Amino acid sequence: MSLSLQRRRWLWGYAFIAIPLFFFLFVRIGPTIYAFWMSLHQWDPIALDRPFIGLENFRSMADDETFWKSLRNTWIYVGVGVPAGLIISLLIALGLQRMIRFTGFYRVLYFLPYITSLVAVGWVWRWMYMPNGLFNDILGWVGLGPYKWLGSPDMAIYSIIATTVWHGLGFQVVIFLAGLESIPEDYLAAASVDGASGWQKFRDIVVPQLNPTLVFLIVTGVISNLQVFTQIRAMSSGGTGGPLDSTISIVLYVYQEAFQSLPSKMGYASAMTVVLFLMILAITIFQLKVLQRDTE
Repeated sequence: MSLSLQRRRWLWGYAFIAIPLFFFLFVRIGPTIYAFWMSLHQWDPIALDRPFIGLENFRSMADDETFWKSLRNTWIYVGVGVPAGLIISLLIALGLQRMIRFTGFYRVLYFLPYITSLVAVGWVWRWMYMPNGLFNDILGWVGLGPYKWLGSPDMAIYSIIATTVWHGLGFQVVIFLAGLESIPEDYLAAASVDGASGWQKFRDIVVPQLNPTLVFLIVTGVISNLQVFTQIRAMSSGGTGGPLDSTISIVLYVYQEAFQSLPSKMGYASAMTVVLFLMILAITIFQLKVLQRDTE
């Protein structure tokens, strides 16, 4: 039986998407559903008995001070790190867009940290934050310091946020540059003819035209900071979110409860991942609904 050209195209299309669809269902969706199932049990990987306890793991979170501290810290990573990264990267992108010479060199220079291992970045910044490290040496030249950047419960989380922002700048700068270069020059030229100032052109033309770019970077930035783990593990005191749990995040706490607690509290850790998943899902949908605007 011969197939029409349109049917053959459909078959080839489904054949090409079969592999990524399989990956998405069994590597992404499958473990997510399994985590929901584990969260309803007292789950120890090496135990033979894994009793069903319903929503008991979720109820335990209400009395878990470390969970609430990790939740608060996670929102500090989001609330401070995302706006700081967006503002700094946008300013850098605006500066690079106006450069005439060595533009490619500076773009590569800003992008290099993003492709560097986050573990390596964490260890280098941890060395610079040490009492006899680079930052305190520089402050010592002007009669300031030394500061306990990672040893103070009040400063440690912001020191890690600074590292996170620096590491992600290259990616955000490249995305902003793509958005800036897609803005029609006719809009800016017409605004100049009408006597608009630089600030007015930025506020009324550049920012509205960058709306899709901003939505993308805000959504990805929030998701990334909600899942912050590696830099805390590499930089915090003992790699446990110290001092005094001042830098611990939800993902790090999940790791500790699942793999470092004896006996393992895998069910409780799975319940926290369910909460994190629902939180990310709700925030992403909210951002897409609220932030998206017509740019014309």
